[in-house]
Amino acid sequence: MIPMVDLGKQFSGIREEIFLMMSQILESSQYILGPKVREFEGKMAEYTGVSQAIGVASGTDALHLAMEALDIGDGDEVITTPFTFFATAEAIVYTGAKPVFADIELDTFNMDCSKIEEKITPRTKAILPVHLFGHPCDMEKIMEIAGRHNLFVIEDCAQAIGAAVKGKKVGSFGDAGCFSFYPSKNLGAYGDGGMITLKSSELADSIKGLRNHGSKGSYVHESVGFNSRLDEIQAGILLVKLKRLDEYNKKRRMNASFYRAALCDSVRCPSEKEGAYHVYNQYTILSGDRDRIQKALKEHSVSSVVYYPQPLHLQKALGFLGHKEGDFPFAEQASREVLSLPMYPELEESSIEQIAEIIKSVAG
Repeated sequence: MIPMVDLGKQFSGIREEIFLMMSQILESSQYILGPKVREFEGKMAEYTGVSQAIGVASGTDALHLAMEALDIGDGDEVITTPFTFFATAEAIVYTGAKPVFADIELDTFNMDCSKIEEKITPRTKAILPVHLFGHPCDMEKIMEIAGRHNLFVIEDCAQAIGAAVKGKKVGSFGDAGCFSFYPSKNLGAYGDGGMITLKSSELADSIKGLRNHGSKGSYVHESVGFNSRLDEIQAGILLVKLKRLDEYNKKRRMNASFYRAALCDSVRCPSEKEGAYHVYNQYTILSGDRDRIQKALKEHSVSSVVYYPQPLHLQKALGFLGHKEGDFPFAEQASREVLSLPMYPELEESSIEQIAEIIKSVAG
């Protein structure tokens, strides 16, 4: 059996350090917004190249609270991609704003920057690019568009921690960068967790209140907020893993190069644009033979997942937006043809060769 991700293998290499960290936290009896959270926030700010980082309960909450802090709400529009995990649009809807979709590029699966400006209206308040599967969006172009139209930029970095454009890390371009520490991410906790990276101290103070019931302490509430706090245990686990993140990402990139060499003649492999540093949270191929490939992999006990079988504009939950099939053809094509293959730092080259042989026996 070859799984999509093998967290057990990763744990075996850091077991003693994890147990030591847990022991320290349990002995301290500090579990909510304690010293490990503050330490992790500081290290994440340093890692991403910003001045502020705020720990929250999930990546979804990171998106939601960032938009709340930017006063995005009823009547506003936020431009984003129709090809991503549901939480991206869900967080926009939480605020009362409307998701407005721009189609994707098939080579990166990211929002096509050439289609953004045609979506801007007097109600547009922000652009929400998603660095999907670990490939960074064209942030220089997005920031240029946002600057000309006086729009906020909220980066969805849930799948892309460590990714960069010309050496500048994602989460440091826009007004806010939103991260997820779901266990299968490149930097994964042992439960849920999220973070917002920021350059504005004022915005950081606002989010610190929002994540803690609208209070900054002493049971005095300046606003109606939320209960969304990264807990001390998850922060401790993430501190152990953060020091290894660049190494983990390098191994993912190496595995991606093995896949590319073995598969590029049989299926459409993910690309890496010039100046981009892809961190391969997923290794996602495109093929008209997708379903046959997935069936063959399953028969050989190899995991694979379709991320995502239905684009957001065709989801029943977003039916109120009034979209129909054909509105975003590249996102729809991706949903018909994408297949994500096993990808994690500890994946062995021999396993990649085995996966590639199965795919080549079917594709084409």
